[in-house]
Amino acid sequence: MEQAEARARQAEIKAQEAEKRASQAEAKAVQVETQTKEVAEVKEAKKAEPKTEPQFSFKGYARAGALFDDGLNGVSGVGPYMTPAGRVGAPIGRLGVESDKYLELVFDSKVTHESGAYSKYRVMVADSVQTNNDWTADDSQLNVRQVYAELGNLQSFTGAFKDSILWAGKRFDRNNFDIHFFDSDIIFLSGTGAGIYDVKPSDNWSTNLTLYGRDFGVADSSSTKIQNYILTTNNYIGPWQFMLSGMRANDNSDRKQDAADSGVHVMAGYGDSKRFYGVADGFSKTGVLYGRGLGAEVKSIGSNGDLTEDAQAVRFYTFGVTPLSPGWRIAPAFMAQSGKDFFNKGDEYNWASLNLRLEQILTPNFLIAYEGTYQYMDLDNGPNAPARANIKNKASGGFYKLTVAPTFNLDTSAGFFERPSLRFLVSYLGWDDGLNDFKYPDQAGDTEEGNNTFANTDFTGKDKWLFGAQMEIWF
Repeated sequence: MEQAEARARQAEIKAQEAEKRASQAEAKAVQVETQTKEVAEVKEAKKAEPKTEPQFSFKGYARAGALFDDGLNGVSGVGPYMTPAGRVGAPIGRLGVESDKYLELVFDSKVTHESGAYSKYRVMVADSVQTNNDWTADDSQLNVRQVYAELGNLQSFTGAFKDSILWAGKRFDRNNFDIHFFDSDIIFLSGTGAGIYDVKPSDNWSTNLTLYGRDFGVADSSSTKIQNYILTTNNYIGPWQFMLSGMRANDNSDRKQDAADSGVHVMAGYGDSKRFYGVADGFSKTGVLYGRGLGAEVKSIGSNGDLTEDAQAVRFYTFGVTPLSPGWRIAPAFMAQSGKDFFNKGDEYNWASLNLRLEQILTPNFLIAYEGTYQYMDLDNGPNAPARANIKNKASGGFYKLTVAPTFNLDTSAGFFERPSLRFLVSYLGWDDGLNDFKYPDQAGDTEEGNNTFANTDFTGKDKWLFGAQMEIWF
């Protein structure tokens, strides 16, 4: 009997201990759950809060050169667009003909959330002068060229918009690109507006949609401010690029008689980032552009308000870079355009430019760059251009340039685009003297007999030697 009672008491004690342990386990589970919730809440809160310190970055580009002729005189009007065809977009090789002092300073501030979403603010300041002096305030063209903000990797965006980027402000379009050796953009889209980048309808297709506004000035007859609005869709499908722009500038014909109020611009291009036309290491790009009306300015899209409604232009480009051997590399570039009815009914401007840049690597820090350019132009202001004494409304002929540039770099093996570069320059320029004294209808010309100058330079005759030095850097 006593043993039974003792066993009952022990069982009761064990039951109480088990109940106590169960209560403790439940309390611990509640505590763990509470802690888990608190940790989750902290993480969610952190996702909603930006990192306390923005990331600042500073980028830039600059060049500064001095040129003189064989008489030790300074030169003016030179540059990649120095020929008569330069006015309608025809470039020559830039090496040895740049005497300007140009700089771009880019300041970025970026804030990133733990979610991966970010905001970026950019300001770009630029200046350009021709003088060789150190104090240039009277000649400065200091300007804020970009000021915009963008948002990327937003959690609210899913599907095709998951990795897209929103932006608004004044900017150069992110996907502009150029032929460096010509100092010529293939596409230069800019202005003030808004857009979205990197929408991906499929794995192999990325598209951008942008709207830019540009000013053409004021119509005297109505004091109306004329603005051109450019809507663009830019699509990348594998190595292909397809771009379409439409533009509208209401009442632009009130500002200038016969000026276009609208335009269209299209581009198709192919790029290979790893192969030089499929036959060697390097890269290459090829494409064609077409524009009508305001779109006939096929490079700086929508920037020329003086084009007529019937203006048309088609442009072809191709360029690439490849090593020839361990000590040599080459970069050919070709661009050609045919255009008509630009400024007056019946005008025609046709040109083609071929450039070849070679670099011979001699030491880890020294190379010699060679550049040859040939440009042919056939320019006709048309039957409606005003007749002016001693000024030609029609001219055709060729221009060529040969440049040798001993160059110092930090690492000559790094490729064509390694900077900074410190160069010494010797160039020989030649042209058909039948091109002298050609002027466009809106260019005031010197009516003195015997002026006989080449484009906007003061060069006479049919050739010229240039000497100089230049610094170029980007980072």
